[in-house]
Amino acid sequence: MAPQRFREQFAQIQRSMPDVPLAMGPDDAGEFLYEKGVILARDGEEARVVEDTVRQHFTTFAGLAPDQVRRTSPQTNRSGITRIRVADPGQGDGSGDPAVAGALRALSATEGRAGRRLVSRNHVVSIAVNACPGDEPVPVPRGGQPNPAAADTAHDPDTAVGVLVIDTGLMHDHRSYPLLAHTRGDAQVAECDGEGILQQYCGHGTFIAGLVAAVAPNTDVTVRGTLNDAGAVLESEFGEKLFEAVDQDGWPDVISLSAGTSNGRTDGLLGVDAFMRELRERPTLLVAAAGNNGSATPFWPAAYADLPGYENAVLSVGALRGDGEFGACFSNHGGWVKAYAPGERLVSALTGFETPVPYVYQHSTYDACRYGFTYACTCHHPRHTGVLSEDGGSGKPDQVMFEGLAQWSGTSFAAPVAVGMVAAHMTAQAETDPRKARRRLLDATTEYAQVRGAHVPALLPPTWRPVQVSSPAVRA
Repeated sequence: MAPQRFREQFAQIQRSMPDVPLAMGPDDAGEFLYEKGVILARDGEEARVVEDTVRQHFTTFAGLAPDQVRRTSPQTNRSGITRIRVADPGQGDGSGDPAVAGALRALSATEGRAGRRLVSRNHVVSIAVNACPGDEPVPVPRGGQPNPAAADTAHDPDTAVGVLVIDTGLMHDHRSYPLLAHTRGDAQVAECDGEGILQQYCGHGTFIAGLVAAVAPNTDVTVRGTLNDAGAVLESEFGEKLFEAVDQDGWPDVISLSAGTSNGRTDGLLGVDAFMRELRERPTLLVAAAGNNGSATPFWPAAYADLPGYENAVLSVGALRGDGEFGACFSNHGGWVKAYAPGERLVSALTGFETPVPYVYQHSTYDACRYGFTYACTCHHPRHTGVLSEDGGSGKPDQVMFEGLAQWSGTSFAAPVAVGMVAAHMTAQAETDPRKARRRLLDATTEYAQVRGAHVPALLPPTWRPVQVSSPAVRA
């Protein structure tokens, strides 16, 4: 049975994608979400082979309908993949998908002979990878200060580092926050619901832009609303949207990405393969969040940092807990995570400062860390009682008011801190190559942290202030 947190994530993302039936995988284990009844294949001849093989397999095995197998997207596109429908996605619930499982089995022998993957589920790429209570923002009163605080570097339009943030877009009043004076991009879609309540994950892109600008003021930040569906997008659309983002303004120095998915494999995502191969040939550095599942399973696209040919093109970033000493309990980890940056209880702009907005917490109360840690991690702080509370609770959601700054936790925010440090290094050293800056920054790093017994590089901005971590026993 899938863990409760993934069932909450499933419900949350399904609400944001009402027209896309979703399932949990593999086999209801809750490791990732994907589109029911659909598989992905490389377009052209490979798609034809996949389609024919699946249809033949379904003809042989009872319970699988070969007449349902057909392509549902153009024969070719820039992302290099096509969607193949293998069953009616509306049948059954999210607890299983025998047609997709059967299609993957049908291609296993063919893939073995080819020596590479030919078919994939259509995964959901999301910033909401585990629906943790700690990934909801907490208001910071007026007069509070950002953390990391703003560095004293001046902004110079002629030397500013170009940063592209792939996220949820910008709040309409973001420029009323001084650090975001040089930030532009897509407006956040539907900031509030019909009752004026801030929508879930609205402000996420604004928060990230504020972190980049605080650590590296000499940046020109562009935020694209690629993840406007509650921070999620289907893998089949993600590659195309990444191409659209870089086409709009050209390839930037650095891309900041705080979304991804696991897929049970070690060879990447089929849907972004074409984009990643083009990225490899460009001078751009991709800095990607390692994910919040508390797992060593590769999380994509961040885990490309561990694949041959991508070592310099991708920097995968995990989160350090509030005091910077160890990996935050929720942070993914393992050799594929190449650096760690502060990721618990950072403070940045959620909105601008023009109009206070209310927000209703939606997640469960957890009295103990679900990953087995004993310190007061984000599973303890803040203590929310939401409409999805699994222990009953009061049944009444918490409502709070945001007036600009917020405190937020997750690898979502460790990644832009690392982006800022790369950009700041480029400015300080008059370096124009972000990949060389990444390499030299890590070589020069003298700070380290302990993550699940491993000694790892810790990227700590000079203006970041550690937050005291107390044990639950002494917590008020």
